[in-house]
Amino acid sequence: MIESNKVQKILYGGDYNPEQWPEEIWEEDMRLFKLAHIDVVTLNVFSWAALQPDEDTYNFERLDKIMEMVRDNGLKVCMATSTAAHPAWMARKHPDVLRVEHNGMKRKFGSRHNSCPNSPAYRKYSVALAEKLAQRYKDYDNIVAWHISNEYGGECYCENCEKAFRIWLKEKYKTIDELNRVWNTAFWGHTMYDFEDVVVPNMLSEEFNWDGIRTNFQSISLDYKRFNSDSILECYRIEYEAVKKYTPDIPVTTNLMGSYKPLDYFKWGKYMDFISWDNYPACDSYPAQVAMQHDLMRGLKGGKPFALMEQTPSVSNWHIYCKLKRPGIMRLWSYQAVAHGADTVMFFQMRRSIGACEKYHGAVIDHVGTENTRVFREIAALGEELEGIGSEILGSRTSAKAAIVFDWDNWWATEYSAGPSRLINYCSEITAYYKALSEQNISVDFVSVEEDLSSYKLVIAPLLYMCKEGFDEKVREYVKNGGRFLTTFFSGYVEDHDLVILGGYPGRLKDILGIWVEESDALPEGEANSFIYKGKTYPASVLCDLLHLQGAQGLASYESDFYEGMPVLTCNSFGKGKAYYVAAHSSDEFYKDFIGEICEELGIRPVADVPAGVEATVRENEKVSFLFLLNHGAEAVQVVVDEAGTDIISGSSYQAGDSLKLDKAGVAIIKRNK
Repeated sequence: MIESNKVQKILYGGDYNPEQWPEEIWEEDMRLFKLAHIDVVTLNVFSWAALQPDEDTYNFERLDKIMEMVRDNGLKVCMATSTAAHPAWMARKHPDVLRVEHNGMKRKFGSRHNSCPNSPAYRKYSVALAEKLAQRYKDYDNIVAWHISNEYGGECYCENCEKAFRIWLKEKYKTIDELNRVWNTAFWGHTMYDFEDVVVPNMLSEEFNWDGIRTNFQSISLDYKRFNSDSILECYRIEYEAVKKYTPDIPVTTNLMGSYKPLDYFKWGKYMDFISWDNYPACDSYPAQVAMQHDLMRGLKGGKPFALMEQTPSVSNWHIYCKLKRPGIMRLWSYQAVAHGADTVMFFQMRRSIGACEKYHGAVIDHVGTENTRVFREIAALGEELEGIGSEILGSRTSAKAAIVFDWDNWWATEYSAGPSRLINYCSEITAYYKALSEQNISVDFVSVEEDLSSYKLVIAPLLYMCKEGFDEKVREYVKNGGRFLTTFFSGYVEDHDLVILGGYPGRLKDILGIWVEESDALPEGEANSFIYKGKTYPASVLCDLLHLQGAQGLASYESDFYEGMPVLTCNSFGKGKAYYVAAHSSDEFYKDFIGEICEELGIRPVADVPAGVEATVRENEKVSFLFLLNHGAEAVQVVVDEAGTDIISGSSYQAGDSLKLDKAGVAIIKRNK
């Protein structure tokens, strides 16, 4: 949420690149923005080359004109620092700014996110530009946020990074002996005698024999993932400090990208004034997939509202099939973002480019240059609705009694593992459990391993392969005090450095779960065992743990192979609570049935009773709640309202028991007094 007295409604607008256009077009843009009810623009995202033509020269003349024009036309500004793509002169004069790829290839000038995060030149000039921008525009009262760089990402393996990696390791481990211990360098005679012996893990070293996903030394590659995320975060933080020096009251963000693997967003969230992210689902994404990304982003700052910084008005340009959003879908997906915590609805891009790789990406203003398009009419209609809603929803939050643990270290470590199966997919397993809750309209929070669990009745931690120091104790206390905890196959194997915890799997979780996993059977794609639970047969695939009960109760057993009869589903009473273990990957039907049963027992209820295809979620503040009803189905449906309220979009009032019609792609937001 952009917490500012400058913001009185859900901000509506997006990325505007007037520097790509002659000035005579700007006035026409202002006219069209008014027609579309646009009230905020993100400016200056990729203007570094124009702003700084050489090391010593800055030219803000054109940006000054743009800033004056948008202010005169009543537009608020999300001000970017332009540092996502360095100018050509920098690559020519300071080649250390260029990244080195995983295969050792040094890049040339081109593309974007092409700067080494540990380049002294990049850090010097990016901070200088951010500071000059903040100093110059600090008195513009229409700047509502700073937007540092843009969609940070990627990795670098250059000499700058290798040197910085050694420093990072020395600060973390202090001695070379400790480094050798946590990396288990006694294996394959990899003992390091000095921190200078450390090299980056890429195709020239530890990842040569594999495919860029796995590695010979998981601990080394895992630490490099952490280091890379920290290095890029440091670039963000030094720009953050540069703008805060002159504009301490303007909130600062950068646009994240959902479940983006290279960066530990929970760590990033600590240094962002508010979370913002870019939502670009593929045309075949289903509603729960998209909802999960929104909820994950909301979870990065403890459930606070976030900003939807980018989405396409109509079509993306990088998917294999760039399918149009059908009529009503842009509106539906915009409200879905708001339903899950967004306090802005913003787009990339405002005017469609004429050249390069985004010229066929959708825009508010298409190549025809007028308001006479289907997309513009839909944009204008949604803008008018958001003006009518005003400040009603701003700051309201989601209340959930179920949580899912998401941990980037676990993601990296699980998929770096040299075995047991390439079918193990951290995000897919997380999504399966999220879908089971979401499609029953049960609110979900995402939490990190650092967060307090006590407010939740149910905590699910799929593929908790790495049980970090102290997290087992947190879970132990949570379950002892009455909580329900669920984890899955391939959990509890290793500690923070990817070293196996001896004494049997699931390591530190054995007493909580009341089981011992002796071995695991990795089934090839297409193969499956099975089990019966409550009279229904479900598949057991991907990885089947062969486990022994040590206090837990077996709820279901494998039906075939030499481990027929061994438990596949267990429940352990521990203190006042219970801990469940699901020893294999199963089907959506199983997850829905089993999780639904647990939620029913715990009194975790769906937020509304609605027809299939309708998503229901709630945001609330101290006085009122807002029930969002979103029809993702192919037909219009009738929804019976269970509590009196007023639809803040249409203005229609309903009593308990009334029927509300939701058209295809229809949306209602029912305001109810608490």
